[in-house]
Amino acid sequence: MNRSKKICVLLALLIAVSLAAFGVSRYEQHKEEIKNSDEVILELKNEDVKSLSWEYEETKLAFHKDETWMYDDDETFPVSKDKVEQLLGVFESFGVSFIIKNVEDYAQYGLDDPACSIRIETDDKTYEILLGDYSVMDEERYVSIGDGNVYLTSSDPMEFFQLELKDMIENDKIPSIDKAEEIVFAGSESYKIVYQEESAHTYNEEDVYFVKEDQSYLPLDTSAVELYLSSVSSLSVSNYVSYHAEEEELARYGLDTPELQITVQYPVLKEEGDEEEIKSFVLNLSRSAEEKAKEKDGEEGQDSAPAYFRVGESRIIYEITGAEYESLLAASYNDLRHQQVIWADFADVYQVDISLDGQDYTLSTKEEKDETIWYYQDKEIDIADFQSALSMLTASEFTDKMDTEKEEISLTVYLGGEKDTEVQISLYRQDGSNCAAAVDGTPVSLVNRSYAVDLVEAVHAIVLN
Repeated sequence: MNRSKKICVLLALLIAVSLAAFGVSRYEQHKEEIKNSDEVILELKNEDVKSLSWEYEETKLAFHKDETWMYDDDETFPVSKDKVEQLLGVFESFGVSFIIKNVEDYAQYGLDDPACSIRIETDDKTYEILLGDYSVMDEERYVSIGDGNVYLTSSDPMEFFQLELKDMIENDKIPSIDKAEEIVFAGSESYKIVYQEESAHTYNEEDVYFVKEDQSYLPLDTSAVELYLSSVSSLSVSNYVSYHAEEEELARYGLDTPELQITVQYPVLKEEGDEEEIKSFVLNLSRSAEEKAKEKDGEEGQDSAPAYFRVGESRIIYEITGAEYESLLAASYNDLRHQQVIWADFADVYQVDISLDGQDYTLSTKEEKDETIWYYQDKEIDIADFQSALSMLTASEFTDKMDTEKEEISLTVYLGGEKDTEVQISLYRQDGSNCAAAVDGTPVSLVNRSYAVDLVEAVHAIVLN
């Protein structure tokens, strides 16, 4: 190799070494630009913001404020003010933990193609906030606000902005109703339930809900009514099918003429003091027009077909499952009344007269040392099996007709306490599977005959022992 060629090779090596050294120097300098920070890089007041928009994956959403918050693409969309303010609250005092200055390569932080870009406008400034990669090692998100720096923040805005339009809706509020002063049904059921404490129309003090029929009040099962109210309160408003329904959509979903309308008057505590005020909640429930047409034409609808509801006169229509619809439609008097033939608190029973196989028997109590002891013919007895068999007399079907030729057993139950009343129960065999129960001479329901047999056997075990 001649001298000139050697010089060229050496010069090339020198340049390469110099460039490498320069690169290392720049890398070392770049490393020195990364430092810890507790700086607050954004302080935005909610009231100063005029518009908010963001892009996340395929979602692009934009909102602006004109007295109230509105959706840019459709101003009829009911925007949740609370949800917008929750998003803006992320940047009300937005602090970071690391700062990287004089960034040359945004790609290494995922900010050349950000996972989410957020735009916030006030009267005098626009903010572009880019969310990059998530640093698994630091467990923090890379963020840019357009000032040439990259930041790491432990408060990850991505947790808040992974939203769809449905997440931004101002849904109707369904109250939690523990107690109702009045429940009115219209449509497939048409009657009123009223609340009465210490009513003279029942022998059980736990009965507080009644249906007025003619001049009398019929007691309902408090647990059944409370369970029904709980079903109303637990309805989900997460699945809307229309957020601004006009007449055509109301008709399509069957809510122009709902199958059942439920109006509940319920008490709530006022904001100040212990006084209550009565509020009203209206729920409209229906299947779609298509499903209703199938029933009208004698076709069998789909058990799994969804149903729909709306709150009062709201324009939002929500979808519910067929099972939820059926549970809410089960609102008849028979659905909510006591299923037991006698639902007295057994602690109030002090005597039972029994007529069985042409013989009469009396079971009675005595109070001994603050304990109630049951006796038959002055002999102490165990009443547990009899009590259990009596409580098992439940309706398989309610009826006002029965065959009274074959009486299985008849009882008169005496109740003490404030009520001081008696309930007369007769069971009549109808067939091999059913007995009819009459209470105070009035047919009430069919019960499984095996329950009547259990009651008879419990009496035999006492009187023949």
